Amino acid sequence: MKKIDFLELVKKRQSIRGYSDKQVEKEKIDRCLEAGRLAPSACNAQPWSFIVVDDPELKNQVADLTADRLLPLNHFTKQAPVHIVIVIEKANLTSKLGSVIKNKFFPWIDIGIAAEHICLQATSEGLGTCMLGWFKEKKVKKLLNVPDKKRIGLIITVGYPKKEEIRQKKRKALADIVHINTYKR
Repeated sequence: MKKIDFLELVKKRQSIRGYSDKQVEKEKIDRCLEAGRLAPSACNAQPWSFIVVDDPELKNQVADLTADRLLPLNHFTKQAPVHIVIVIEKANLTSKLGSVIKNKFFPWIDIGIAAEHICLQATSEGLGTCMLGWFKEKKVKKLLNVPDKKRIGLIITVGYPKKEEIRQKKRKALADIVHINTYKR
């Protein structure tokens, strides 16, 4: 099997908050969605569906529901030509049972994995992304006809970055986060 330099891809993946006005090719979005579809999930529940919002007027309405007038959050979202809205779907019985027994709602974990698969594929396509957790969920659901009982977990903006630079990642040192055989502080 050919070696794929995954760490290099991870180093290039970053949250983009400035997009060019170049439209994203449908084939690239399709490959991003396929990467999300192939993501692993607890008990293979696949508790997600993806809404691709690429109609400019509708996308701008979604973007308006991600920005906040009081806080300087998400004021870049109208620049992105595509928004992928991740809806949390019902998990299968074994995943639901596991969620109850282990007191962890596995679908939230699962959509995080699927979202990162989408973002990594987008990076490999030369696209930029930003995952958004801050949005007016009820209004987005109404706008996109998502049933009241469902939740929207994340919105991912997708487009070509305005700047090509890869910012240096500011992360904790491995020595500060890795423990061997036991937790030590």
